[in-house]
Amino acid sequence: MFLQRYYLECLSHASYMVADEKTKVAAVIDPRRDVEIYLNDAAEHGFKIKHVILTHFHADFIAGHIELRDKLGARIYLGKRAEAEFDFEALGDGSTIDLGDVHLEAMETPGHTPEGITLLAFDSASDEKNPYAIFTGDTLFLGDVGRPDLLASIGVTASELAEMLYDSLHNKLLKLPGKTLVYPAHGAGSMCGKALSDEAVSTLDEQRRSNYALQTMPKADFIKMMLAEQAEAPAYFVHDAILNRKERPGLDETMKKSLKSLDLETVLSLQKTGTQILDVRSINAFAGAHLRGSLNIGIDGRYATWAGTLLNKDQAIVIISEAEHVEEAIMRLGRIGFHNVAGYLENGMEALKDRSDLISRTQRITASDLRDLEEEASIIDIRTHNEWAERHIEGSANIPLNQLIKQIEEVPAFGHVIVHCQGGYRSMIAASLLEKEGRTNIMDLVGGYSAWEALHLISQSE
Repeated sequence: MFLQRYYLECLSHASYMVADEKTKVAAVIDPRRDVEIYLNDAAEHGFKIKHVILTHFHADFIAGHIELRDKLGARIYLGKRAEAEFDFEALGDGSTIDLGDVHLEAMETPGHTPEGITLLAFDSASDEKNPYAIFTGDTLFLGDVGRPDLLASIGVTASELAEMLYDSLHNKLLKLPGKTLVYPAHGAGSMCGKALSDEAVSTLDEQRRSNYALQTMPKADFIKMMLAEQAEAPAYFVHDAILNRKERPGLDETMKKSLKSLDLETVLSLQKTGTQILDVRSINAFAGAHLRGSLNIGIDGRYATWAGTLLNKDQAIVIISEAEHVEEAIMRLGRIGFHNVAGYLENGMEALKDRSDLISRTQRITASDLRDLEEEASIIDIRTHNEWAERHIEGSANIPLNQLIKQIEEVPAFGHVIVHCQGGYRSMIAASLLEKEGRTNIMDLVGGYSAWEALHLISQSE
């Protein structure tokens, strides 16, 4: 058996290729939309990708099943409860996909979604009876289980899904051999669960010991626990869950339409009609100079997640970027089904070198200057409620970034307003959002809460 894990850090997404070394037949499980990485590996090893399997309809990204079908003729497989516009082969309990000595067997494991399946990987050359590994999708994570409340499942309540999840875990997955390797579809940072581990692989025995959601408890207590304290899901999750069911254009086709160079006057004209201007440069570059009214979501962070949270998928987007990052910025929006990029500003910020009247700069303040600030200031902590509750600057108000525009009336319109997150990435997004809404009294805390905490630790040790 050949088994390769592919991890996409920005979306905390894991996909897999499984192949038979003798027959050279391969299957890809839960692929990302930009599928070249699988094509390249298959070519290197002499594999032919004949099968592409989705463990469920993902809500946080657009899967690459359509792309692998169109490029290679691969057959698409879904759980038997799935409904989709494209042709697929339905997998129920015990359904198999033969690769040679290696075969994959489906197990229906609803809970995160109704159509969810787990794939058991067998290698008859080493053990005909017991699975070597299981690919659990979003049913079982390392350290957690899939949340049942993402609204990706129309017509089924979160409580009903939580009950299904309990049965899938205790009556099916946990009955498998303890040494079985567990490979989930997401890791730490994903919003598909509460407390995902950053480890790549575990065993069922280890998960029995360490995973809080697998501990012995009545089903009613499990359901209550699953529905409590789940973070608010980004608005684009429902869009992606629906789009993954549809027949749609491939990523190459959508990117060709978006990779258009636009001169400054065209961009300004589009901006006046409501086009969203997305500046993907670093926080330092954006703070130093940016087109007035643009939103900063740096490509060096959780770019797609925040773009999907804060941008309108039905409203055109223009990218401002260094030339070498333009294509990546558009592709990563395509990963979450945002096909509304109208183009990018030709020559990036160089286009504004003679237009100082169009340029804005973001005010910033260091932790030491904030400590010594004599004027009164309002401090807005835009981290999550849980982050704020754990530790925060005394006197700060907590407005999570995803709620900032909804709660903008709580942000003082006068006096110094200092926004911060943990390290600075999210707070620059927040500052640009507030500036876009006409606020001129915003300052970004350089280095965020981490810098503030470090300053006080130094002061205490002196």
